[in-house]
Amino acid sequence: MDWLSYISQINWLAVLLAFIASMAIGFVWYMPAVLGNRWMAAIGKTEEDLKNISGGAGIWVPMMVAAALTAILLAVLISKLGLDNALAGAWFALVLALVFRAGGHVIHNGFAGRPAAVTLIDSGHDLVAMTVAGAIIGAMS
Repeated sequence: MDWLSYISQINWLAVLLAFIASMAIGFVWYMPAVLGNRWMAAIGKTEEDLKNISGGAGIWVPMMVAAALTAILLAVLISKLGLDNALAGAWFALVLALVFRAGGHVIHNGFAGRPAAVTLIDSGHDLVAMTVAGAIIGAMS
């Protein structure tokens, strides 16, 4: 597992900034005034429904761990590939997001019978968040 040796070369400030950017993008993306209302309508929920979901940290912690691990893996891969600028990092992350994240949404939402709007909104978020994260990490490599 040669690629794991690149963990020691990670710029942890870049990972932190990529994580924060991802969280901020998600916060804005799913605001009711941006795409939140469309997303809620597509999943058949209201803002009140979402406020009443129990779970608290059980919902937020796994999501934040996933975002952090995404930033760390991006940093490892960007380092391993020698991508050392924002454009290269962004392009690489965009391709990964398109294939793995958006592809996953297409597969899972398709089989679940969810509306295309859910797939488009969630995939769009992942494409933007990962591309920005990749740009940050690439720029700081």
